Amino acid sequence: MSNQSIKAVLLDYGGVIAEEGFRNELVVMAHEQGIDKDTILGVAKREVYESGFVLGWGTEETFWAAMREGSGLRGSDAELTKRVLDAFVLRPWIIERVRQWRAQGYVTGILSDQMHWLDWLNERDHFFQYFDHVFNSYELGKGKRDPTLFYDIAARLALAPDEILFVDDLRSNVERAQAAGWQAIHYTDRDSFEELIGEL
Repeated sequence: MSNQSIKAVLLDYGGVIAEEGFRNELVVMAHEQGIDKDTILGVAKREVYESGFVLGWGTEETFWAAMREGSGLRGSDAELTKRVLDAFVLRPWIIERVRQWRAQGYVTGILSDQMHWLDWLNERDHFFQYFDHVFNSYELGKGKRDPTLFYDIAARLALAPDEILFVDDLRSNVERAQAAGWQAIHYTDRDSFEELIGEL
């Protein structure tokens, strides 16, 4: 990676800007209800897309119904949603980094595969204000599993691919971004991330 060409920094929400509330809380609920965690995560990974929920054409009700049918998860829609949202905890140190980048003239943005929950989380935590752009799959109708998304976003930013630095906690998303010519960091923990950013 090279900091010479970077003009924009885009961050994933869950797992980077905030603790990963969706996957983590599903694991907690699986443990509480005696469900195999790999089963519940596998169903969630499939149904969040197949239900259309993360792409804006499906509903929360359809998604949770599919989760209950596919994994045996118990709980009302409202209860399950509240638990997931409560588990998304903003990382203040990341927000401070974003403030620094903006002050230095970088374009900042969120690039997230999220539902309308992202708007609810912003109403609670008020973090959109620190970003120039918010790209959410629910609004875009396209998620990071689709490699063409990265070309679309570069075009919307009017930047060359290598002028964008992307940070995500899923390696597959990082690899798709890199394949599109973006610079990218796979987020695993704060210390290694701070080291990589320090090198840049």
